[in-house]
Amino acid sequence: MNPPRHPGARSAGRRRIARPSRRAEARAQRLMPGELAWYATGRFYLDNDNRLADFGYFLHLSGIDAPLFDGAQSDTTAHFTFAARPFEAGSVVNGALSLGLDPVGEFSVYLQREPAASFDDPASFALGECIATLRRTGLVVGTTVEQGIGPAQTPLLASNVFSAWLLESRAFEFGGRRYDLAQILGAGVTQFGTAAATSAPVPAGYKLAVPFTGSALALGPK
Repeated sequence: MNPPRHPGARSAGRRRIARPSRRAEARAQRLMPGELAWYATGRFYLDNDNRLADFGYFLHLSGIDAPLFDGAQSDTTAHFTFAARPFEAGSVVNGALSLGLDPVGEFSVYLQREPAASFDDPASFALGECIATLRRTGLVVGTTVEQGIGPAQTPLLASNVFSAWLLESRAFEFGGRRYDLAQILGAGVTQFGTAAATSAPVPAGYKLAVPFTGSALALGPK
């Protein structure tokens, strides 16, 4: 004879495991201060009016639990891109160091559900849905190390570091989940960048296209 079952046993057996709330999911996505926020790569473009701007895409965005590319990783398959507002940079020379002085400026992050960006067309990185805009907090000093003496000097490597406040963000759906970069990044990021010493192929309307990579850390809650 089977033993009697507790009246609530049947309903308990059918009880579904509760899914975490959106607030709990957002809390789980939030990065700690100093935690890796993203890896990005792009190019600095100098146009014919001597204005600089950087355009590119994200190799990794912390908190996004879905493939960031539609196929192999490249500029033409990236779902998440960025584009800066053009600016005019100053310069200082100190021996074998050439210093670029970038003013306060803004850049935006875009979601391209159908990837359409290409380094052959810098403006294409600003297509899609604008999901966040950040502003550099102050002057950015980029350092290019050169070798040689006098006119024979040639660049070896360039680097910079800057912090940027998150000005605004918009929630978005991607890969079946809902995200908001404000909930992930908090106040913004600090990015460390490394640039090549030589130009990549230059599209029409520009004089220079320098490849770079950037690694950013989250600033944490506001």
